[in-house]
Amino acid sequence: MRILAIETSCDDTSIALVEANLRTPACRQAGRQDLKLEIRVLENIVSSQTNIHSHFGGVVPNLAKREHEKNLPSIFENLKPLTLNLKPGILAVTVGPGLEPALWAGIEFAKKISKELKIPLVGVNHLEGHLYSNLLPQINQVTNHKLASISFPAVVLLVSGGHTILLLMRDMLHWKKIGETRDDAVGEAFDKVARILGLPYPGGPEIEKLALSGDPKAIKFPRPMVGTKDYDFSFSGLKTAVLYYLKDEALKHESMKALKQREDVTASFQAAAIDVLTIKTMRAVREFGARSVLLCGGVAANQALRRALENASKLESASFFAPTIEYNTDNAAMIAVAAFMRTQRRRKKIPIVANGQLSI
Repeated sequence: MRILAIETSCDDTSIALVEANLRTPACRQAGRQDLKLEIRVLENIVSSQTNIHSHFGGVVPNLAKREHEKNLPSIFENLKPLTLNLKPGILAVTVGPGLEPALWAGIEFAKKISKELKIPLVGVNHLEGHLYSNLLPQINQVTNHKLASISFPAVVLLVSGGHTILLLMRDMLHWKKIGETRDDAVGEAFDKVARILGLPYPGGPEIEKLALSGDPKAIKFPRPMVGTKDYDFSFSGLKTAVLYYLKDEALKHESMKALKQREDVTASFQAAAIDVLTIKTMRAVREFGARSVLLCGGVAANQALRRALENASKLESASFFAPTIEYNTDNAAMIAVAAFMRTQRRRKKIPIVANGQLSI
């Protein structure tokens, strides 16, 4: 199956063309270890709006929509010759979760292209895209081993600016949510702490960069909900602890720029957040006897988090998987794979309307 996909859930405009084939006699057998999932990413074009939104310290929904409406036609023109030659069987578009004005830009454009190319349009859950990003190969390479490499049951940690979710997967087509954040997502907490420290948007990479030179044990920030018996998270209190620490230190605006102070704050904050994520994930691995750990979402690009989860997984004799860096952020290739896998699940179709609160 060839899938043309469109992704506009936030501030990245992306269109991709992907070939996918699951060699299995029955979709319910997707947990078997001898299956072959063949995926080839023929093209995956992403246009970032970071420079535009950085002036506002965050994404402005209607501005993001305007930029998507401007970017989509030009990206599609670049892909059109390849698309017309290969004739995709379906057109997939992200319908949620995300910023609804941004989602509508992609949906309306997708409707137009669906009619133009005379191919069916299907809605895709953005979070399922992140889930399947672990299966994506490099451009024009074929992956036919990753599904067989991932042993089940598996625990998935999905971390982004808007979500912090733990999933338990029985196989690649079936999962259940076992925990999620009760307030701020971990990526949101990174951005808010960065704003408190006067760091530019997006804050996550800036905190990670400063933390490299800081002492993660310099400040004893709390590890919220780390001792609870459930698998839920809370990062609002950690963000507030950083704010109160800075106030208690009576830092003035000038001294906020003192590099060593900011480096220690970022390193200590990052260590606290990663501890919570790692401890909760490994507790789920032990309770459910997971054989694999999958990390995905925008925050999965954080190298300290990747190392912590990989090392912890080894101690639990579980295999660790994380997407290549290019597929951590929002992209249409992951939406294409999610659309393909959804056809294998034979689930009810998702309505082609923007749903900013859509869950996985």
